[in-house]
Amino acid sequence: MEEKSLDHKEILSLLPHRYPFLFLDRVIYWSKDPPVIEAIKCFTMNEAFFQGHFPGEPVVPGVILVEALAQLGMIFLKKLHPEFQERLFFLAGVEKARFRRPVFPGEVARLKLQGYKLRKNIVQTSGKVLVDEELAAEAQIIAAIK
Repeated sequence: MEEKSLDHKEILSLLPHRYPFLFLDRVIYWSKDPPVIEAIKCFTMNEAFFQGHFPGEPVVPGVILVEALAQLGMIFLKKLHPEFQERLFFLAGVEKARFRRPVFPGEVARLKLQGYKLRKNIVQTSGKVLVDEELAAEAQIIAAIK
């Protein structure tokens, strides 16, 4: 079994996203067999979206949690399939999204994707966002590979 982590430089080499729209700090684990990847995102009060979501009661927007899972999915597929290194991934769908608890400034989210299905240029994977081992969000992410 192959196990690895990725630092911020490697993440930047695999993703086209940059601040303020990069939502992964570090990949802490990935494996080809079984296919799984885990990353962390430390949400600080300095995140731009906290200014308006919501003043006086800042909460990470659910769409940001889904986007973080999608970004992790792009890294996941590029590590599992090196032939996709130079390809772009576009979000094509989100299914079965559920938000179980809010994520607040100062919390560390652990994102995890397990397994995937790849057909032609469409990929699907399932992921979870945990805070202190408590489920915060989950969704199936579908992407088109260009």
